[in-house]
Amino acid sequence: MSDPGTKLAITMGDAGGIGPEVALRVWQRPEVRASGVPLLMGDAAVFARVAKALGLPLPPTIALDQIATVAAHAAGYIVDCGNVNADDVTPGRYSAATGRASYETVCTAIDAALRGDVDAIITGPIQKEAWMQAGIDFPGHTELLAARVACPGDLPSQGGGPADVRMMLASDTIACVLETIHVPLADVPGMLDPVSLARTIAMAGDAITKRNVHRGSLLPPRIGVCGLNPHAGEHGMFSHGEEERVVVPAIDAARRAGWDVVGPLPPDTAFTPAMRARIDVYVCLYHDQGLIPLKALSFDDAVNVTLGLPIVRTSVDHGTAMDLAWQGTASCESMVAAIRFAAELVESAP
Repeated sequence: MSDPGTKLAITMGDAGGIGPEVALRVWQRPEVRASGVPLLMGDAAVFARVAKALGLPLPPTIALDQIATVAAHAAGYIVDCGNVNADDVTPGRYSAATGRASYETVCTAIDAALRGDVDAIITGPIQKEAWMQAGIDFPGHTELLAARVACPGDLPSQGGGPADVRMMLASDTIACVLETIHVPLADVPGMLDPVSLARTIAMAGDAITKRNVHRGSLLPPRIGVCGLNPHAGEHGMFSHGEEERVVVPAIDAARRAGWDVVGPLPPDTAFTPAMRARIDVYVCLYHDQGLIPLKALSFDDAVNVTLGLPIVRTSVDHGTAMDLAWQGTASCESMVAAIRFAAELVESAP
């Protein structure tokens, strides 16, 4: 059972997209308030504009320096980051200003989690092109989290490297952990390394073990590792030996560490119903290898989780949907699932 006193920082995402509406809608949901105290982080004036346009209730507003003193079991608040001119925000349009604001809001939430002022971060959808327009040198949340957690001061980090993180996408139907994330497909083979892949397998197994235990199952997870090439390379017939050089050694190392691993799995049959019945979590070698089946099966309720951090971060598994912005039609089910998953992770933390 989740702790209603858990402080959940829910970031607005890009102000021009569906993020503000989604955040306002989840604030009203009983299961969200049962999971913890929802703190909607973003520009208060933007939240007010969206609430007025859609006829939604508006939570009370507090300042950033009041987060630490929020009482347990409170109904939730807007935490005003005051970082964009609400009058300049156009529904359905992103800009350098909305990109900068969403970036700064995430940084504020990360720093609050590192200080212990909040227990988890649940991020709303950003527009990556808006970050690029704002001159922000991160392709997404995951890379920013890795860098900022390693060095929570000024970026780029000085001394030390980024946290060794992985992206997990999960629903009740399927879970995938990615070895590489936002990189061109042509670069993937050269980035694969057996030591890194063995760590990814272990991180996937550890995450699913905690999730299963939280849900009452003590069975060890079975981990499926996808091959890179058609038919998992067919012993070199359809590959340049990536399975033999990288995937098989990583699987062998994970098995020696005690994990129940199968693979390399041919990607075209890895996600059939029969295979999914046998696999608790998949390790996928590149972004679309995992996200295509996951979004086909669980687009509305999948959750993005960053593994390898000392703080809890989950996210919706959808974009800003600029074509739906501020219209009252956006689904908040993925955000609800992300909040509930975050609360589970907080509760299961040592």
